[in-house]
Amino acid sequence: MKKFKLLALSLVIGTASLFATTVEDVSKDEIRSQIVELLQTPDFGIVSEMTVNISFTFSSEGEVVVLGVDSKNRNILNYVRENLNYKKIQNPGERDKLYTMPLKIAKA
Repeated sequence: MKKFKLLALSLVIGTASLFATTVEDVSKDEIRSQIVELLQTPDFGIVSEMTVNISFTFSSEGEVVVLGVDSKNRNILNYVRENLNYKKIQNPGERDKLYTMPLKIAKA
């Protein structure tokens, strides 16, 4: 009888925790389109077309926090940080989850 009560209690706690977590899943395409809007046309000259990987997460206020930019070009690093870091977007993703997005920079 004691084992039955313990089993019933563990089932109740286990199923209750499943219903308690409601995560609003925002698609990566939606996040990407909002970030591309923030990073419109750069204000510096681009020599050749390149692809840069941006690693970021979201703060508790829904702000984009840039963690890293995969580029050695100082102009690109500064441009991404100035135009993206700590900017709010309409539908942020999950807080403290690492997102990586490739960004193609083309010559105008």
